[in-house]
Amino acid sequence: MSSRLRLPLPPSAQHDPFKVSCSTCALRQVCLPTGLPAAEVVQLERLVSDRHAVARGAVLFKTGDVFEAIYIVRTGFFKTSTSAEDGRDQVTGFHMAGELLGLDGIYDGAYASQAVALEDSQVCVVPYGRLEDLTREFDRLRRQFHRLMSRELVRDQAMMVLLGSMRAEQRVAAFLINLMRRLRARGFSSSSVVLRMTRDEIGSHLGLTLETVSRTFSRMQEDGVLEVRARELRVLKPRQLLQLVRRAA
Repeated sequence: MSSRLRLPLPPSAQHDPFKVSCSTCALRQVCLPTGLPAAEVVQLERLVSDRHAVARGAVLFKTGDVFEAIYIVRTGFFKTSTSAEDGRDQVTGFHMAGELLGLDGIYDGAYASQAVALEDSQVCVVPYGRLEDLTREFDRLRRQFHRLMSRELVRDQAMMVLLGSMRAEQRVAAFLINLMRRLRARGFSSSSVVLRMTRDEIGSHLGLTLETVSRTFSRMQEDGVLEVRARELRVLKPRQLLQLVRRAA
């Protein structure tokens, strides 16, 4: 890729030495090329030719940074956050492989949130200017990007609507169900997970205190719904977890 297309990244982010094509990527079914003809996949691979490693704790982009690209999580886990009125960080989401980061920069040309890697991760960089040019040429690719953007917005909106009417235990249950479903779509276990985020970060996302999240996990474990060991979590009674959420519907 020419130097003019390289985007600035934090010092802790390094170039990924491995070049994996979109057509052979394990995330094909949850990422961009799904259903695209071979010719358009080739064009997409030329677009997504820049891949970077992002170290745990590194900032991929900050609030107010000039919007230049959308990022696709290839491996790892990220959190996004904004600054609340009292100056505290408000976690707005957690993002795993195949999901998009940076969509909030499209509106006014600057990122409205900060993205931080929760573990050593890799991202595919999609320069937005080139994306616009390419999607004007290929209708199916444009529809695919719009579908992915809509998926991210609908998922976030659905979570916010649910949380607005839920008690603490129901919020935690909804969060875990959402997390497990997304992991299952990527071929991981639908009953066990190593939480990459802290209890405090979960609480910030759900509008709960650290103490409330910890007490809720302990109560669910006492009731035999979950087995929790530090950050390792296993769902023992998925139906009971689902019933908690349905009571608020």
